[in-house]
Amino acid sequence: MRSNSNPTSPNPAVTSIYGAEAQDAISRRAREIYERSGKVAGHDVENWTRAEAQLAREQSRLSDRRLALVIRVDGVRYVGEYNPASANGYTPGEFASGDPVPVRFVGNKMLVERPNGKVLETSIAKMERTTPPTCNA
Repeated sequence: MRSNSNPTSPNPAVTSIYGAEAQDAISRRAREIYERSGKVAGHDVENWTRAEAQLAREQSRLSDRRLALVIRVDGVRYVGEYNPASANGYTPGEFASGDPVPVRFVGNKMLVERPNGKVLETSIAKMERTTPPTCNA
């Protein structure tokens, strides 16, 4: 009989579809569940399943999260939102403040060319004029 003092994957064949990092995270969470529930023996599978479900929900919330990129063009400040999960590997900080950034606008989309040549597609969430419009007479 297996001891619950160190919960592990209840079925290594099934959980081998996860990478080692994911298995470690699930194992840590299962241990937390085991300890919070009073270290009751005999709940390895239940703790593992609960840990998997909790981490899947957390990951789902993160993938629904939207981040923003702010770009100024001709006195207008554009806030472009994007989903990190579909950002083509973009990570905040690829652009330094004040750097020139190639950008195209298509409908409500702002397409930003990244230093590596890939394009980050954002949805324009906000537009505001930062300088008064100029009048040419």
